Amino acid sequence: MSLTTVHPDSLPHRIETVENVWIPLADGSRLAARLWRPLSAWHHPVPAIVEYIPYRKRDLTRARDAITHPYLAGHGYACVRVDLRGSGDSDGVMIDQYREQELDDGLQAIHWIAEQPWCDGNVGMMGISWGGFNALQIAARRSEALKAIVTACSTDDLYTDNMHYMGGCLLTDNLSESTTMFSVNSCPPDPEIVGERWRDMWLERLEGSGLWLNTWLRHQRRDPYWHHGSVCEDYTAIQCPVMAVGGWADGYTNAIFRLLEHLDVPRQGLIGPWGHKYPHQGIPGPAIGFLQETLRWWDHWLKGHDTGIMAEPMLRAWMQDSVPPTTSYSERPGRWVAEPNWPSPRITARQFRLGPWQLVEEKGQSEKGEKVDMPIQSPLSVGLFAGKWCSYTAAPDLPHDQREEDGGALVFESAPLTEDLEILGAPVVELQVASNQPVAMVAVRLSDAAPDDKITRVTYGLMNLNHRQGSDRPEALVPGEFFQVRIPMNHVAQVFPRGHRLRLSISTSYWALAWPPPEAVRLTVRSGNSLLELPVRPISDTDTAISFEPPEGTPPIGITRLEPSHHNWLVHRDLAEDLSILEVIQDLGEFRIDEIDMTIADCTRNWYTYRDDDFTSPKGETKTERHFERGDWSVHTRTHTILTADTENFYVWAELDAWEGEKRIFSREWDLKIPRDFT
Repeated sequence: MSLTTVHPDSLPHRIETVENVWIPLADGSRLAARLWRPLSAWHHPVPAIVEYIPYRKRDLTRARDAITHPYLAGHGYACVRVDLRGSGDSDGVMIDQYREQELDDGLQAIHWIAEQPWCDGNVGMMGISWGGFNALQIAARRSEALKAIVTACSTDDLYTDNMHYMGGCLLTDNLSESTTMFSVNSCPPDPEIVGERWRDMWLERLEGSGLWLNTWLRHQRRDPYWHHGSVCEDYTAIQCPVMAVGGWADGYTNAIFRLLEHLDVPRQGLIGPWGHKYPHQGIPGPAIGFLQETLRWWDHWLKGHDTGIMAEPMLRAWMQDSVPPTTSYSERPGRWVAEPNWPSPRITARQFRLGPWQLVEEKGQSEKGEKVDMPIQSPLSVGLFAGKWCSYTAAPDLPHDQREEDGGALVFESAPLTEDLEILGAPVVELQVASNQPVAMVAVRLSDAAPDDKITRVTYGLMNLNHRQGSDRPEALVPGEFFQVRIPMNHVAQVFPRGHRLRLSISTSYWALAWPPPEAVRLTVRSGNSLLELPVRPISDTDTAISFEPPEGTPPIGITRLEPSHHNWLVHRDLAEDLSILEVIQDLGEFRIDEIDMTIADCTRNWYTYRDDDFTSPKGETKTERHFERGDWSVHTRTHTILTADTENFYVWAELDAWEGEKRIFSREWDLKIPRDFT
């Protein structure tokens, strides 16, 4: 469903836009903000909604902001889009995510906004990704003015459920996200906003921001570095209402279920089929009227109006129908379902024992079944078609047909289902397993096997087996010794139709989604003592009552396209050299933002390579280029990062260059060695 554009003049309140507002901080620094507010707010103050992120309000998020914030402002809110310290047009330097300084600044910004004559003192925070993270973190700081938050595509645990590590396994999104920030941090503020200071501010950022990958790779276990900013350390610290939002195609859904379970405040969860997008722009569709839904939330908690939002079920989720595998969906068929509470007492566990290459449903028998030892030593090619951990649904970044992947995996399959099977929650795999190496990982995938033999991945889980006792205390495995391990998969809502089969696939690597172990691993899975557990959900009469309005937003900004954008995933194989390369292209092309006369070019390329059966051969390489131009002002930056490893260490080489016009004004190189820590 496409988004309907609503002209601001047709909204309940006429609004004004203030291109830049300076928010003063206690240390004399200033944060830059863009403001949309009702014209009447000077005489009739309104609540404020704050979005607080590092992605440059002036240009990089301008298109998204134009659709969202004027719409909310036109319904009686002051919307304040704030650049973090060291980003966009704000003062200072940003040296890492979610630092104490960032949260302190956020609290000061909220306090300042609440005291403005156009604000009635009630403030909400909303954000997606980074802005969803720090909304939770700042909520845990208990600002008196902060009355409620909406957190989308975020997490409560910066180690366990984030783009850095999954199940203790190093994700390649750790490299790609560090590259994003390496590039964004290299960009200057706009001289039209900050004046002649722009060059000094730019050089300060280039000198001071550093290489964040260096920090993230030095914390390979769940040590205190990850505790800060992880609200799961103390859920009771959050005392304001929380709406948690996500999409099944994204990497950030599990936290929604934990927040619903552990928070002790009014809370709601909303999960659609979308990737890393706000739901009113959600892909795969259907997109929904998310802004209307958030208005119900804000009107209730910031204005005290009874909108009926809190009469909705605690969890509303999109139950996905079976689909053929493809790397991009415009729509995911399905229906909305709901649970009044989470955890839901209606969800029951259905277990399937791992027999020899088959899934055998347990129906109350006490016998654990035939015990057969089944070995698996996966090639590095398993994972080549896994897609991106955090899908932005920029085609084609979703998982491909799993048949080629399963050629290097241990596969268990059920008999054809005699009736539809619906699951909602986190499937779990329990394995009795032994490794021939002291460091090992395992990837488990649950797929939908159609009668035509096409295999669609439904969900998956990763486990660094050295973390089986906890990611804060990894330990070496004893080769040949069997042990029991429990591997949760990502939460999902999925229908397996009658006549289809469940397929469980187990592999010892999953490159290029996760970094492989130091050496090839041969795992032995003991059937009979291993099982798959599914969270089965019965159909409910209340499901038919769940619906949303069509997506709406205010008009997009005017953009003149100068060069086309281009997104692709390419697999190159050189059989003579036993070399395989996954190339990921994210080229936004070149375009001009007409209202500020800014021309921007932005391109990122990633390469993930390996040589067959050489577990020290994987290499991640990224290059970015960003250009900003207006009149005779022209700047551009380039970054280049390479990550490799041997059996003992990771090696990082990186380079940052910046030009003003044709003159290179900055260049720095990094060459680092970082010990592997059971990774």
